[in-house]
Amino acid sequence: MQQTDSAGEVFVADGQHVPESRFGQWFLRTDTWATHVLERAIKDLERLIPGRKPAYPVIVDVGCGWGRSFRLLHGRFAPQRLIGVDVDPRMIQAARAEVERHGIAVDFRNANSSHLPLANESVDMIFCHQTFHHIVEQEEALREFHRILKPGGVMLFAESTRKYIHSWIIRLLFRHPMDVQRTAGEYLAMIDRCGFEVGRQSLSYPYLWWSRPDLGILERWFGVAPPPSREETLINLVAVRR
Repeated sequence: MQQTDSAGEVFVADGQHVPESRFGQWFLRTDTWATHVLERAIKDLERLIPGRKPAYPVIVDVGCGWGRSFRLLHGRFAPQRLIGVDVDPRMIQAARAEVERHGIAVDFRNANSSHLPLANESVDMIFCHQTFHHIVEQEEALREFHRILKPGGVMLFAESTRKYIHSWIIRLLFRHPMDVQRTAGEYLAMIDRCGFEVGRQSLSYPYLWWSRPDLGILERWFGVAPPPSREETLINLVAVRR
């Protein structure tokens, strides 16, 4: 279905996933995104893993995009097999070129997150970073994650909440299905419904500068600390498959 976003850009939505804007596609390739968004999320998620194992043999990155995560996942979790899934074949092509530069073997699948071409209970870890706010069928995707994870397998989940996605700057520069965005509490409830457990020690609410309405200027320039009581803009968690 052809639609027009807030910037006047025409795009096609497939009913299950809303593709990123041209600005968003450019931004996801920058070192700013890799350093301040992706790397910080993986570092935070790693410390949240209960019973951290030396290695996770099979890891899937759902919504792998440009493939910037694979070098980090390979270095931290020592997988024997890495699988990259993305709904956009252009992203698969770009991610394949990225991992070839680093000499990392990745098995790519062009698929929707709510219909994953992977066997039941075949995966040790799912990495899902800043992907869910593009997905329309979110609960269906989580049930697919549950299906392919082994019992006791972990899902590393890092997501922006409705508060952030509905902010003016994100509305202006990026593209998302606005009516399916969720609060941190709503994400937790949905993950629980889909058969996962999230311990208190496996939950984090980072309030990073880029997720704040003022981009962190008040704190960095004037020393004004953020309010202790606020609606969270980000949620990081590690969920265990029951």
